[in-house]
Amino acid sequence: MITLEMMPPLMFGGLVLAMLIGFPVAFTLAAVGLSFGFLAIDLGFFDLNFLQAIPGRIFGSVLANDLLLAIPFFTFMGAILERCGLAEDMLDSMGQLFGPIRGGLGYSVIIVGFILGAITGTVAAQVIAMAMISMPVMMRYGYNMRYITGVLAASGTITQLVPPSLVLIVLADQLGKSVGDMYLGAWGPSIFQVVLFAGYTFVLGLVKPGHLPPVPKEARTLTGWALWKKCLMGIIPSAVLIFVVLGTMMMGLATPTEAGAMGAVGAIVLAVIHHKEFTKSDRSILIVGVVAAGIGTIIAMLFTENLAFKLSFAVTYLAVAWLCIRAVALPDLRDLIKQGYETTMRITCMVTFILIGSTCFSVVFQGVSGGEWLEHLLTSLPGGVWGFLIFINIFIFFLAFFLDFFEIAFIILPMIAPIAQKILAPVVGPEAALIWFGVMLCVNMQTSFLHPPFGFALFYLRGVAPKEVKSSDIYWGAMPWIGLQAIMVLLVIAFPITVTGLLDKPVQVDLDKVKIEVPQIDLPPLDFGAPKQ
Repeated sequence: MITLEMMPPLMFGGLVLAMLIGFPVAFTLAAVGLSFGFLAIDLGFFDLNFLQAIPGRIFGSVLANDLLLAIPFFTFMGAILERCGLAEDMLDSMGQLFGPIRGGLGYSVIIVGFILGAITGTVAAQVIAMAMISMPVMMRYGYNMRYITGVLAASGTITQLVPPSLVLIVLADQLGKSVGDMYLGAWGPSIFQVVLFAGYTFVLGLVKPGHLPPVPKEARTLTGWALWKKCLMGIIPSAVLIFVVLGTMMMGLATPTEAGAMGAVGAIVLAVIHHKEFTKSDRSILIVGVVAAGIGTIIAMLFTENLAFKLSFAVTYLAVAWLCIRAVALPDLRDLIKQGYETTMRITCMVTFILIGSTCFSVVFQGVSGGEWLEHLLTSLPGGVWGFLIFINIFIFFLAFFLDFFEIAFIILPMIAPIAQKILAPVVGPEAALIWFGVMLCVNMQTSFLHPPFGFALFYLRGVAPKEVKSSDIYWGAMPWIGLQAIMVLLVIAFPITVTGLLDKPVQVDLDKVKIEVPQIDLPPLDFGAPKQ
């Protein structure tokens, strides 16, 4: 006889077994959830009316979730920037800038990976673009093959952590926190991770200088101002787009969905700017639009929003509209936009179906007291807070061997988020607890793209690498970088300030010192007049 206490572990085991068969995760979640739901009804744990919560939650929390509307916009932005030529220009200019030093091409890949991560948000885009551009160059100048494959795959996964990462949006939604706070918490670890990657490259250049040779002088075609100009032409537009997307969101000027929409339009503008048919008249219109935006911003800062402010931004909107029309008029950019739509549709549908399946599973799991079972399991671990964090991170690390980050976020996080809030609140405070926990798991889930057997970054790299690159070099090359990401997880656990440092500090109020003062109001004397006869 199956008891109520046996249902949660049976559901969890059944889910793992069904996923190992290879059936699509979204349908596996729904099938396991509904199967155990009907079993629970038959055993009398709840009645059929309980399952009404599933359609209610799907239509009320999933399909009506405004935050998830940001995912299509950020996906479209990444799809456009993936093939618009921005990555090629930045990698070429950065490669020549850092070329004279040992390991310079590695530094350029890491830095460009960080910048692209802040404007694309997709791992596939970065790994494929950087591998196709940088791998032949690094091979030509004698870089060690395992270092080449490792740095390209690892730099592509930086986009998982750097805002405006899709992972952070999903984590914020599942943890019930604001996207802006999640982005603020992720900036510290993302910068530390870039420093860690660059430090490994520096040390490897000292220990094994033959693995990371400098680029020969005759191969550096740009020098002086021409080189710096090309670098700035890649960095400045990217920085503007980063501010438009992230700056407006963090300053409270735009919601994540609005910021994503501006980013999608900005990606089209960047694609036009980097196109070979970007004419002088287009450049003049762009400059007029930028100047008008600057004037409008200054007016808004110094004065109220008057007619001059509205006219300035009207000119900016007209300039943006013109560049979007130019994008549609150019055949290859029109095809690029169409491909962006198709990619966005596929990813959005995948996310929606996984959410629907996970809702079916989680409703039934909670109905059979799965939350209480999981809380007892995790709170009884030895070591208190640190035992909980170490166990969860090891569990997520091994789970990432088989599951994508979307699946981990939608299946596991809703179960453990309330427990994490309760356990971690005494360490960093109730407001920052889930931000710290979410960023920590985001760093951890980066490894899911690097380690076998389902490291998607390795698959992307294998797909675009030349035939002479062995698969063993790709897999072994990723190992040191997995170790670096594991070190980053330990640093985030040991030093929560890396996440909480940029968050707003909670206001401490001493209730014993609170005084309520009632203002004294002088009223004229009341005159009731003579009494009536």
